[in-house]
Amino acid sequence: MKTDIIKLLIREASKARMNAYAPYSGYLVGAAVIVPSGNIFTGCNVENASYGLSNCAERTAIFKAVSEGQRHIDGIAVIGGPIEAVTDMAYPCGACRQVIAEFSNEDTIVIVAKSEEEYEVYNISELLPHIFQLDK
Repeated sequence: MKTDIIKLLIREASKARMNAYAPYSGYLVGAAVIVPSGNIFTGCNVENASYGLSNCAERTAIFKAVSEGQRHIDGIAVIGGPIEAVTDMAYPCGACRQVIAEFSNEDTIVIVAKSEEEYEVYNISELLPHIFQLDK
């Protein structure tokens, strides 16, 4: 994926991060997914007092894409940190890695960012080896 697309995804994820609802953890996360058409879907984390009903930014973005008829993602960028500032990389949790894998192929990239200048790029199989999947 081209550097300008990677930076665009990070920028969109950063904007989405500002919509996070995180009154319990104070940790705001944003994600941006790009699909084959070039459309971008964003999401943020949404916490709930019962914690188990919370949703991560990555899944929010992917579920938005799926709800619009998309069944494949080409890439996803994730950025997160305390309310004050992003201080480190925010890697997807295990549940998000599995959801990313469901809508990915071997070319799908996962961008974990601190900023548009400081980021890491992975293939989902690097983040989730031995992916659980049903025979298709």
